[in-house]
Amino acid sequence: MLTTMAKNSLDPTTPLWRAAQVFRLLSCVYATGFQIAINPDLRRPALGWVLFAVLIGWSAACAVAYLRGFGRKPAWVLAEIVIVVLLMSSNTIVTTPQWAAENQTWPTTLWASNPTISAAIQFGPAGGMSTGLVVMATNFAVKNYLALNLGHNATVIIELAIGMAIGMAAQTARRAHDELQQAARLTAAAQERERLSRQVHDGAIQVLALVAKKGHEIGGATAELADLASEQERALRRWLASTDADHDTDGATIDLRTLLRCRESDRVSLSLPATPVPLGRRVGAELDAAVGNALDNVDAHAGPDARAFVLVEDLGDSVVVSIRDDGVGIAAGRLQEAASQGRLGISQSIVGRLASLGGSAHLRSEPGEGAEWELCVPRGKARHGG
Repeated sequence: MLTTMAKNSLDPTTPLWRAAQVFRLLSCVYATGFQIAINPDLRRPALGWVLFAVLIGWSAACAVAYLRGFGRKPAWVLAEIVIVVLLMSSNTIVTTPQWAAENQTWPTTLWASNPTISAAIQFGPAGGMSTGLVVMATNFAVKNYLALNLGHNATVIIELAIGMAIGMAAQTARRAHDELQQAARLTAAAQERERLSRQVHDGAIQVLALVAKKGHEIGGATAELADLASEQERALRRWLASTDADHDTDGATIDLRTLLRCRESDRVSLSLPATPVPLGRRVGAELDAAVGNALDNVDAHAGPDARAFVLVEDLGDSVVVSIRDDGVGIAAGRLQEAASQGRLGISQSIVGRLASLGGSAHLRSEPGEGAEWELCVPRGKARHGG
């Protein structure tokens, strides 16, 4: 019992099934009045009452099955279609041909619409419309005529409209439910990630920072342990930043700060705004890659003891990232010489990247005074470049 109730609570089409059973009840009331009114005119009145009892019994079984949930299966819906078609076919047995031609089928057309509604909820608009056609084909067959004069017989259109409308409603309900479930899973994953990040930050990172600090204060052999602790602390911080970046890529934009935090190390210092710097995912990735290229150049050419400093400025209509180092600088004409030798790393990986984003990249350097890159991306490009 509890399991069935739990399944019903997770079924997004439950409200439609409930509404369908209200329609079923009303159609049974109408069928009862119709039976009382026309039974004396039937060729076999006693058989009519027996079949009507079958109609009421099957309607009650369907209502219970669909409301409780165990009947919301293809096999049960197909069984309903078969039962209704058989009851409609009995029209040729319980009535006379003249009566059948002048009246609606013995189980009323209204009651015979129930399988159309059930099939629409279970199978969607295609299943609902197909069932409506089956019901109408049976109706025409037992009457022994085919009337396509929609001005006098619009029942076919009504059946098709019911199947399509209810089927589309069921599809929309399932799609909305799936999207809501996915959003809930993403929210839960984000909350769990934040919880783990807090635990790592409050626990392991702070302990490593304390070990590094005390080790450097003690000096001697413990300084090596302090350096290892510092290295692991930075690795953990980069890992936390990278998991945040992976999560942010689920959206249309990404916070540039999250990407750049992965670049922080003992030789790279970051100065980031206190508020998010949202960019389109592609723009953010390209700008981050350009920063990475500039930092690689610092490692390769600025000297073994050179440090780099990254500054991010959100100017509203543009985002500017400055990468400055205190290395040996670049000799005059060195870039032109590298380009003439076919080494186009700077022009393609940095300048080319920014140009493709509608931005700019400028390099300032003097021998012995380090180098400074200024990378600028227009805010309009950043917002729509994802």
